[in-house]
Amino acid sequence: MKNKFYICISIFFLITSALSGCLDFFSSSNNVIIYEASTTAVNYTITYGYKINCTGQGKYSIYYDLDIPEVLEGKILSTNIHNNNYQLVNLATYNNMIRWDFNSSDNTDYELLITADVKALSFIETDLNGYDALTIDEINNLYPNLVNQFCNAQSNETIAFIDPFDPDILETTSELYTNVKTNNSFLVAKELFEWFKQHTTYKEHLLGDNEIQSSHTTFLRGTGDCDDLSFLYMSLCRSLHIPARFIRGFLLDENSITQHVWVEVFVGGGIGRNGWIPVECAGTSSDAQTEINQSFGIENAEHLRLFIDDGSNESLNISFSGLTYRIFSESRNIDVEFYTDVTNYLISKSQQLTIDENGIRSYS
Repeated sequence: MKNKFYICISIFFLITSALSGCLDFFSSSNNVIIYEASTTAVNYTITYGYKINCTGQGKYSIYYDLDIPEVLEGKILSTNIHNNNYQLVNLATYNNMIRWDFNSSDNTDYELLITADVKALSFIETDLNGYDALTIDEINNLYPNLVNQFCNAQSNETIAFIDPFDPDILETTSELYTNVKTNNSFLVAKELFEWFKQHTTYKEHLLGDNEIQSSHTTFLRGTGDCDDLSFLYMSLCRSLHIPARFIRGFLLDENSITQHVWVEVFVGGGIGRNGWIPVECAGTSSDAQTEINQSFGIENAEHLRLFIDDGSNESLNISFSGLTYRIFSESRNIDVEFYTDVTNYLISKSQQLTIDENGIRSYS
C-alpha cells in the first residue's frame, strides 16, 4: 500500500471535504471563532493491501511489506492478517510491518491484506500560543540526537525530496526567523506554516504525472500534492533546526479512502505526543489563519497512520516502495490489484472547533 502513495486518487475531493469544509465560521462579539461541526470520533473496519492472481506456468517470486495501522488518538481494537505465511519485521526504526516473501510455481490467489477494527479520535493541541514549547536553542541542546536525525536532507539516488539546505529555502526561512523575533519552536513553526500556506496551493498532479516533486521544485512552483507540500514544509522547519518528519497513511470517510501524507514537528515541552505535534499541509482553504486554526497541531479522526519517517534516506525509499514480483517464464501471468475497503463506519461524535480570544482551541 506504500506503492505509489503519491497517486492520490480523488484526494482533492476528500481533503476539501475533510479539511476545508469548515470554512463557514462566525466571530462573536468577544472574538471567539466557531467552525462548523466535523467528525471527532469514529469507529470503522478497514481492509487494505493487495489481491494477487497467479495463472499460467513457471516460477515466480512475490515480496511485500505491509504497514500495521496506528492512530494518534484512540485505539486499534483488533487486526486480522489474511495470509498467515508472513514474518513480523521492524523497518525504519518506528514501523512494525507484515512481510510476505513467496517463491512458487503454484496457480493460486493471494490475499496479502490486513483488516483492522479502529476507534479513532481527533487530536488537538489546545494552546496556539506555544507557552510550554521549547526554544530552538533548547531543542538543540537537550535533543541533539533528534536534530541530527530529523534536520537533514532526504533523497533517493538522484533527487533531494526534503532539502533544508536549498539556498532559496534557507534565504526565505532566515528572513522569516529574523522577522518573527522569537526563538520559541512552536511559534516559529507556526510562522513558517503561515508563510507556507500563503505561498503554496494544493494541486493534484496531471494524469500520468506521478512523480513526487523535490522541495525545491515545489518552492518554485508554489503548487503540489500532499507529498510535495509536506516535504516542502518539512524542509522549511529543518532549515531552522526544528525536527520534522512525515507520516504516511490514509485519509478516509464512509464513502472513500485515500492514501495520504502529513507532517509532525518536534517542539518539546508538554506539547503534543512526546513533544511532536501533527501538521496537515494539504488543506485547501485560501485563508492562512483558517489553515492554522484547523490544521496546525491537529490530526482529525479521519487520519489513519501507517508509516512514520525516521529521517533517513532508507526511510524515504521504504515509504515509496510497494509490492514487487518477478516471473521466470513467459507463460506465467500475475495480476495485481491494490485493495482498500471501509465498512461499519460509525460517527460517534461530531463537534465544533472553537478558538477563544486567548488562542485556546477546543471541541464543543
